[in-house]
Amino acid sequence: MLFNLRSAATLFCAAALAAQAEVPSLVAIRDARVVPVKGSVMEKATVVIRDGLIADVGPSASPPAGAFVIDGTGLTIYPGLIDAYSTWGIPQATAAAPTATGRGGGGTQAILSALQTGQQAPRSQGPEDRPGTNTWVRAADLVRPSDTRLEAARSSGFTTAMTFPRGGLIGGHGAAVNLAGATGGAMVVEPSIGLQMTFTPGGYSGFPNTQMGILSYFRQLWLDAAHYAQAKSAYAANASGIRRPDYDRALEHLAGYPRVLLPAPNPIQLERVLKLAGDLKATPVFYGVQEGYRMAPVLKQANAAVILNSRWPARERDSDPEQQDSLRTLEMRDMAPQSPKILAAAGVPFAMSSEGAGAPRDIIRALKKSIDLGLSKEDALKSITLTPAEIFGLAAKLGSIEPGKIANLAVMDGDLFDDRTKVRMLFIDGVKYVPAPQAPQMPGGPGPGGPPGGQRPGSQTGETDEEIIR
Repeated sequence: MLFNLRSAATLFCAAALAAQAEVPSLVAIRDARVVPVKGSVMEKATVVIRDGLIADVGPSASPPAGAFVIDGTGLTIYPGLIDAYSTWGIPQATAAAPTATGRGGGGTQAILSALQTGQQAPRSQGPEDRPGTNTWVRAADLVRPSDTRLEAARSSGFTTAMTFPRGGLIGGHGAAVNLAGATGGAMVVEPSIGLQMTFTPGGYSGFPNTQMGILSYFRQLWLDAAHYAQAKSAYAANASGIRRPDYDRALEHLAGYPRVLLPAPNPIQLERVLKLAGDLKATPVFYGVQEGYRMAPVLKQANAAVILNSRWPARERDSDPEQQDSLRTLEMRDMAPQSPKILAAAGVPFAMSSEGAGAPRDIIRALKKSIDLGLSKEDALKSITLTPAEIFGLAAKLGSIEPGKIANLAVMDGDLFDDRTKVRMLFIDGVKYVPAPQAPQMPGGPGPGGPPGGQRPGSQTGETDEEIIR
């Protein structure tokens, strides 16, 4: 028994030392099929990674001396996939409580206290209460590598997400985050990529509670922000004899956003939010575009980009079989999966979102359905790689396999849109991750087992095709 305990202790120490081993900073994947997205597919090429960046790629690239070399024979390398509108990286994002008021703070705590005591949430009397306005919330401050959804995302080939906080009418500032890292700060690629807005009130009662009221409130909010900035400037220029302006947390953080994300599920709402974006003098990106097949001409004329949900409309399994669906409903079910093809033909940039998807792999399955309906594989691949990077101004860092870009790569054993294809390994910021083996789902259980996160940086377990070139 003593021998067994000592053996176990020895194995534990060895595992601990292995976990602390330095991740190679110079890696080469040789003789793989490389799909760079920008440029032609290379049937046999080498990708060199140095210090977390792509150093070289091409048929003539060769592993430098001292590189950790991976034999890529029979493997295909794609850019790491990107979710264009997500909450990945924010633990328990769906359970986050929305904020009632923004002026002076305290809105979130007021709602939490009301929920705990059974009291009614605070009632908004008007725009001065800043209802549902969480402009000070930043996804970059909330992301954590402990989010249990990240392992499933990585196992499907995703390395990056455009992550936005949710809650209220303005959820806050989104961030581009890599889906692995030692800390939340290490995951952040870009801390401010846009301001998320919605027309669904939550967490308060009173004004505004209609779409027209919300549109008016947004316009008033931006007018108040301009007046607030002028008052602060006047006070800073001559504080003597001028009453200082009251601090307004919602207005204080209503700045520094490169674009606004606005919901546009149908042509009528698209017309409204296009007008709103013009009034706010903001660059819009439209999400939740369920009827993109009807909106392509207007979107093209507006030079707008869109984010499509990956869950195409379908009849509910437990719906009444005798129920007669409307012609509009039937048309949407039939045409929604054709939206990517129609948008691509019109020249409208579109990206895909995990919003509404049951699993990360469902995004790829949704695109496969669109491919079967005429969407090209090239446009499908761009919608989860280069196009989201372009929409959010990050094409110099992400979205394709080019020297100088972040080494986010998905290494697969086949074609991305083939259900039989498995992700063999990922590189995120140049660090290798091997997807955890999927355990069979237990009856009544929440899903495959395994520890939260499940990331294994630099893991080489069970691999025999690697060597050190000296």
